[in-house]
Amino acid sequence: MKNPLLIFNNKGIYCTQADVYIDPWKPVKKAIITHGHADHSKYGHQKYITHHLNIPIIKHRLGEINVSGVVWNESFSINNVKFSLHPAGHIIGSSQVRVEYKGEVWVVSGDYKTEDDGISGVFESIKCHSFITECTFGLPVFKWQPQDEVFDEINTWWQENQDNKMTSIILVYSLGKAQRVLKYLNTDIGKIYTHGAIENMTEVLRTNFNFPNTHKITRETSKAELKGNIVIAPPSAHGTTWMRKMVPYVTASASGWMSTRGARRRRAIDKGFVLSDHADWDGLISAIKATECEKVICTHGYTDIFSRYLKTIGYDARTEQTQYEEDELLDTISF
Repeated sequence: MKNPLLIFNNKGIYCTQADVYIDPWKPVKKAIITHGHADHSKYGHQKYITHHLNIPIIKHRLGEINVSGVVWNESFSINNVKFSLHPAGHIIGSSQVRVEYKGEVWVVSGDYKTEDDGISGVFESIKCHSFITECTFGLPVFKWQPQDEVFDEINTWWQENQDNKMTSIILVYSLGKAQRVLKYLNTDIGKIYTHGAIENMTEVLRTNFNFPNTHKITRETSKAELKGNIVIAPPSAHGTTWMRKMVPYVTASASGWMSTRGARRRRAIDKGFVLSDHADWDGLISAIKATECEKVICTHGYTDIFSRYLKTIGYDARTEQTQYEEDELLDTISF
């Protein structure tokens, strides 16, 4: 590809004409940020541009930064390059970035899912010539069941644990998955308690979203208060002394990785719910087809396998290395 509109270098995805990066992993002068997970929104950039709902998230994580917000489908130009952000459906405030210059259009998807979770915005298909896609779950084995069924399973599990006088602990990512699960918990069953990392992030988002009431677990919280109720905690809390006051408890994880054989056993949890904030195989393929693109660049995930498949169905596909990670790794970071 001669003089592509976007290139990959040692700092991130770079638009030479505009002198701007998208989700750079090293400090740069100007960065367009797709969403608030720590691998896509790094500290140290001189200027940040992102969706307005993502501003409180990255300020909470990064402190006082020079950031401006735009709404979805709002165009802005940098050195004659036209940019706009569009719903990615991954987490609250997550966006795809459309880049246009002299009639050439690229789309950087960031992370995305095609199922509407009710809080993250509905994934928008954008026509383009080149599409940069994640492929975290880029294998045919990954196929998600409808989320309504998963939330019914979670609430049934909680009710059963309460009937057995057990505390339910569900382990989920602090940003994104936690709020998604919280939205659909049945508060008729009992109270919702949270780990500090979950509570702090959710409080940042309450200004714009009507989440159920939660109770942050403190030193004063008693075992009797927790009994029969549900606790939302990050995976990093599992197996720590923080969980002692919840005995007797039952643990669960809500993750796309719960669909793989042995994942629940390796993580030493009692129950696995298959719930991902990323697109499954069918979602990835449908999203790419809807763009009507010619070229696809595959990043972070099963890149080699996924790009080889895309070639068999007629796409000019290749892979690029990035420093983006699967979200669960990020919960070792203190939000």
